Amino acid sequence: MKFKVDENLPAEVADDLRAAGHDAMTVVDQGMVGTSDNAMLVRVAGEERVLLTMDKGIGNVLRYPPADFSGLVVFRPEQTGRGATLAFIRRALPSLLEIDLRGRLAVVSQAGIRIR
Repeated sequence: MKFKVDENLPAEVADDLRAAGHDAMTVVDQGMVGTSDNAMLVRVAGEERVLLTMDKGIGNVLRYPPADFSGLVVFRPEQTGRGATLAFIRRALPSLLEIDLRGRLAVVSQAGIRIR
């Protein structure tokens, strides 16, 4: 799979995905820091990448219909902070990578992964 890691996630997430054999880019790598959600999602769709983010607005299915994308993943960790966020994502990644994310929104929380 091809992934885009949003600027609000630790860059190590992209490293972990690459180590697992996936193509992963970060928003920072591409010089897109501060880019609007709309502009970023146009690029994500064009690149056919799954977007990984903590931006709750991306989960608005009326504004960003999942069917228009290769996949949208919104992480909702209970604890804040870089280390806690990275640990949360690392726990979720193995299960997340088993899901066909094309045209879907996945919301990852302590309760599990909810697919829309």
